[in-house]
Amino acid sequence: MTKNINTSKNLRINRAIKSDPIFLIDQLNQIHKSLALSEAQQMAIAAGLDLVEVNPTSQPPVCKILDYGQYLYSINRQQQTARQKSKKVELKNIRLTFKIGKGDILTRQKQATKFIERGDIVRVELFLRGREKEHGDLAKKIVEDFVATMPIAVKIDQPTLRKGPTISTQFSKK
Repeated sequence: MTKNINTSKNLRINRAIKSDPIFLIDQLNQIHKSLALSEAQQMAIAAGLDLVEVNPTSQPPVCKILDYGQYLYSINRQQQTARQKSKKVELKNIRLTFKIGKGDILTRQKQATKFIERGDIVRVELFLRGREKEHGDLAKKIVEDFVATMPIAVKIDQPTLRKGPTISTQFSKK
């Protein structure tokens, strides 16, 4: 039986419960309607467990007889698995050059495919240097061909744009 009164969940346990009468759910999940607080505390002590106020806003407040440490552990485990399952979508960059070869394009497409299958968003960027800046239309065609020849279907999130010496597009899984 736990002696401490409160933890991070702000649940009242054992002697911190002040409401009388209470709606009790015992350790076997049997419901005891409107019961005196002292009687519920005696039942919890007899079972060697804690009396936890799980819903203080209802009339009468709902209390449950359970092992408080085990209850907090199960809540923490549920929150931890929920955090692990909610994957953050990342933005992955792939850089191309104006004079890129076919083999290099295939390698970068394989990498982009791997990113997309993981659920990430892919941004393809082509940097123009020196006199390459005069051939923006050819660079734009290289980026658009890269996306068009992807081995899997993709959805274009951001159309091909030119910002200064950079031409970029952004896509994700369809």
